[in-house]
Amino acid sequence: MKKIKIGTRKSKLALAQTQLVIEEILRHYPGVEVEVVKITTSGDKILDSPLSSVGGKGLFVKEIEEALLKKQIHLAVHSMKDLPHQLPDGLTLVAFPKREDPRDAMVGQSAWDIHTIPKGAKVGTSSLRRALQLRFLRPDLQILPIRGNVDTRLRKLYSEGLSAIILAMAGTKRLGIHIPNLIPIPFELMVPAIGQGALALEAREDNIEVKEILKPLNHKETEIAITTERAFLKAMGGGCQVPMGGIAQVKGGSVDFKAVLMDPAHKSALVTQVSGPLEHAKAIGARAAQDILSKGGDQIIKMLSQETKGGDLWQKMLS
Repeated sequence: MKKIKIGTRKSKLALAQTQLVIEEILRHYPGVEVEVVKITTSGDKILDSPLSSVGGKGLFVKEIEEALLKKQIHLAVHSMKDLPHQLPDGLTLVAFPKREDPRDAMVGQSAWDIHTIPKGAKVGTSSLRRALQLRFLRPDLQILPIRGNVDTRLRKLYSEGLSAIILAMAGTKRLGIHIPNLIPIPFELMVPAIGQGALALEAREDNIEVKEILKPLNHKETEIAITTERAFLKAMGGGCQVPMGGIAQVKGGSVDFKAVLMDPAHKSALVTQVSGPLEHAKAIGARAAQDILSKGGDQIIKMLSQETKGGDLWQKMLS
């Protein structure tokens, strides 16, 4: 191919992630011309409501996938955590670049972590998953919904009287910005979103040339980890409003997978850990889902599905 059109969101982070992909493409194919097509998604337009109340997953990818299907672009670059488990017919994930740090992080007025932040402090987050895990650990905290890009949320930390906000480590690293008082949260305390820190390179199934060009960008350990996590996501079913997370780590010849589903009604957490050989990545993710569903997860998902129809899920779950 002489020219590749890459579709992405317009945010600073999306463009920074796309630039990383472009640099890798040009490193392997220096003669290829690359054009970035900036696309506004539904999630970019809705900034005054928590994602769990307006549709969650798919909000940041739908319009970009439509551009792929209409052959307006050759390749889409997404944040993996924004991607639903089921892709539209005709589209596929073609490569998995090396994953960035998948942990969540607390950014506070001081260098607080989850244990040391003052009692009753106000903490902002855009994620119901983060909010419920934080409430489980620190029920005394006031958790408030905030939306916007990293810069916007950092401004709100100070302008809206918050003590801290929760961000993804990967976003701060890819933006290359220094954030004072940024404290990573270990997986033992907060399980990240499925695919957090990874990029999704999506193309049309019939575009053989793009598939070939992107082969050198694939990082095998990341592919195995994401395969595990997305198998869990698919097996769990439910909708984008489900506050669950999962993190797969490749260690030698095996995959260690930890997953959580928060139970808002009982203010508790269903947790599972499953390990197995690399070649069983999908089965490991599916087995973890079966374990959580068998512990009552199926009833939690059913309840959340019913609650979503009634309006603001965030207020109901954190009241």
